[in-house]
Amino acid sequence: MSKLKEKKYTVLYKLSKYIFIFIIGFSIMLPFVFVGASGIGSGVSISTGIENPLGDKINDIPSLIEQIVEIVLVVGIPIIALAIIYTGFLFIKAQGAPEEINKAKQALLYTLIGAILLLGAFVISKAIVKTVDEIKSDA
Repeated sequence: MSKLKEKKYTVLYKLSKYIFIFIIGFSIMLPFVFVGASGIGSGVSISTGIENPLGDKINDIPSLIEQIVEIVLVVGIPIIALAIIYTGFLFIKAQGAPEEINKAKQALLYTLIGAILLLGAFVISKAIVKTVDEIKSDA
């Protein structure tokens, strides 16, 4: 009885390959059938175009960079504020222990470096956008 089941499943397995190929082929051919049925050759004009998925505000690379930096700022500034608060707790938790105070100073240093990098990226992106806009207006 188990050999019969095994044979049945192997036959189904072999047939499943052909069924899969048939379904894929049918899916590929189906759009062409509907295009032929819609009467494209009968004077109907179809206009195609690509819609901007980013919206109307982002039409070039500088505006894309500006939007990305603004999103990073919106996310990054609260994180920096929380990191500064956390380093304050580290200073309080240290209670005069030199090793713990050094860890807190290190955390504060890294937090401030991150804040400087974040704000620096904002300034650099604004400078790039203004430079590109000036080059466009001169050309």
